[in-house]
Order: sequence, then C-alpha cells, then structure tokens
Amino acid sequence: MLNFLPILLMLAYGLAMYRFSVWRTLKTLDANSRILDEPQITALTARMAQALDLPQVTVHLYDVDIVNGLAAPDGRVFLTRGFLNQYRSGKVTAEELASVIAHELGHVALGHARRRMIDFTGQNALMMILSTFLSRLIPGIGVLLARTITGALAAHLSRSDEHEADAYASALLVKSGIGTGAQKSLFRKLGALTGSPASGTPAWLMSHPGTEDRIRAIEAREARWFQT
Repeated sequence: MLNFLPILLMLAYGLAMYRFSVWRTLKTLDANSRILDEPQITALTARMAQALDLPQVTVHLYDVDIVNGLAAPDGRVFLTRGFLNQYRSGKVTAEELASVIAHELGHVALGHARRRMIDFTGQNALMMILSTFLSRLIPGIGVLLARTITGALAAHLSRSDEHEADAYASALLVKSGIGTGAQKSLFRKLGALTGSPASGTPAWLMSHPGTEDRIRAIEAREARWFQT
C-alpha cells in the first residue's frame, strides 16, 4: 500500500523551497533595479497600455549584464541592463525590446508564475513516486530515469508557457500597431546577443522552443488572423 506521508512531505518541501526562491528573487530585484526611462521604449509601452486599457505599463531595469527579460512573481516586468546596452549600441531596436516586454506581460497575464509553483511542487512529488517505483523495478538507474522523466515533463511545460507568452505578445503587438516583425527579428538575433551557441540538448529537454518553431508559430497565427 502506498504511503502518502512522504509524498505530502515532499509537496510541502517543494512549496517551501519555491516560496523561499520567490522571496530571494524579489529581494534581489528590489535591491538592483529601477524604473526604466527610455523615451522610445516608453512611447511603445504607452501604446501597449492603451491597447490593454491600462493607465500605463511600467518596466523596470534590472542592473545585470546578461541579456534577458523577466516577469517577476509579483507581476513586475524587467529588462536587464545588458539588454538595454544592446539597444543603445544599435544591435536591437526599440520595437524588438517592446516585443520582449509584451512577452513578459504575457507571462504575467496568463498566470505562469502561479503555474510554475504548482508545477514545481507536483514535480517533486512525481520525482519521489517514480524514484521509489523505478528503483525497485530497475535498480541502479531508476533514480536517473525518474529524473529524466520529470526533467522532460518540466521542459515540456516550460515550452508550453513560452509559446503561450509568444502568442499573447503577438496579439498585443498587433493590437498596439507595432506588429510582429520585431518579435520575429529578435528571435533570429537572440543566439548572438546572449552568446549561446547552438545547443546539443535534445529538443524534449529544452526549456524554450527552438527559434524557427517560435517564428513558424507566429506566422501561423498571423495567417489565421489576417486571412480574408
């Protein structure tokens, strides 16, 4: 008979670890960020705010060198200083940064932070169940197999979130009159901007969809939206 106490303990542990991670992340962001003040970008976020029927869309600048955008668990949207430096050097446009902001707004609007909390705690429980079962069935490699399965599941859920945020961003960019051209062009630049070489990781273990998959999905949405 399956003993549920260890599973409940693992769920509680996963939830506690997630909440601690959120607290630490927010504390770091508070200490190392300020509101972004770039006229061209602010003008574009004002158009997005109008499309969303909001008074404004506030973007924060996170003072780190990496090139990234992020949606904090409390709903704030950030661009990194590294990304802003790419804009100031002319390597990315204001519209391309607007597409990043729209994507992060998608994560917020679609509740992905809360979903990650549920996913994280559930995956901990699944990991324990699979490890126990597979270790008995396949001694020696059961735990490794359990980690691979839960890792693949986590990656699949993450890719799904990214596609959903891309779709939200596309719709918002079109409604704002900015269009999806910058969204697609930025995807083509991201590898060079972040210094990430082509990954040898299997597609089913990647946390983000491939560039061409994302662009094809955008173009498929456009074909549906604009067909006559």
